[in-house]
Amino acid sequence: MTFVEESARYLRDVYLPRMRRAVETLPESDLWWRPHEGITSVGNLLLHLEGNVRQWIVCGLGGAPDARDRGAEFAAREGAPKADLLRELERTVGEACAVIEAEADLDRAFDCQGIETTVLGAVYHVVEHFGWHTGQVVWIAKLRAGARHGIAFYDDAKLNAKLNDA
Repeated sequence: MTFVEESARYLRDVYLPRMRRAVETLPESDLWWRPHEGITSVGNLLLHLEGNVRQWIVCGLGGAPDARDRGAEFAAREGAPKADLLRELERTVGEACAVIEAEADLDRAFDCQGIETTVLGAVYHVVEHFGWHTGQVVWIAKLRAGARHGIAFYDDAKLNAKLNDA
């Protein structure tokens, strides 16, 4: 598997389903919850990831027009319901994965947000950034749900059994 294939797979098949699982655990009333003004809500993070992936990959690499308002992503205190935000993020990730998988020149240089980078740098940035915020959303969902959260991505018993067999 190539770098671009693996990167698209992580965005589409690993991080996005984890994000969906965590967000679906949250009641709608918790989507815009903040413990204080210095922290972003899950709603803000969904807006932010959609904007980041679109700007860096769909626009930066793919050449689509860029109309991102990054400040608005963080300023929002309410907005669309979680199903709409997830649908938009999924659509953007799908577009981005198509752009990523079509890239042949990882060394190609371009500018995004006034930052000189390469295709490799942009893809790496977006995948890492998405993973970082996925972890934040999972943590918030677990916090808000308490012990009943039921969010798990690994079968620990199966993993431990494999370790013991080795």
